[in-house]
Amino acid sequence: MTNHNQLVGGFGERVACRYLVSQGLVLLDRNWRSRAGELDVVARDGDDVVFVEVKTRRSTRYGQPIEALVPAKVRRLRTLARMWLAANDIRGEQVRFDVVGVLVSRSVAVQHVRGAF
Repeated sequence: MTNHNQLVGGFGERVACRYLVSQGLVLLDRNWRSRAGELDVVARDGDDVVFVEVKTRRSTRYGQPIEALVPAKVRRLRTLARMWLAANDIRGEQVRFDVVGVLVSRSVAVQHVRGAF
């Protein structure tokens, strides 16, 4: 990833986190890494542990940001979620996977899909 893309992605994650907190979610972790990959955001929404993938784009030329979530990434996120739960000794919790799309053009637009997969 180029430095510019990292900056855009980091900006999108900050926007997404502010949005999630404004919706009542409590942030538990950000940019959690393991050998298998990275979780963008882990949050709590009531009794649910929510794993949030953030997709940031500067245009819709190739579709909406949330459309960039491909099946291989979904499988990886499920694996990473299991790893995060084990690393944090969390068992028996209700788990949800959300996607937040951040479109950064003339303005900033946020799209939140709860229970995306």
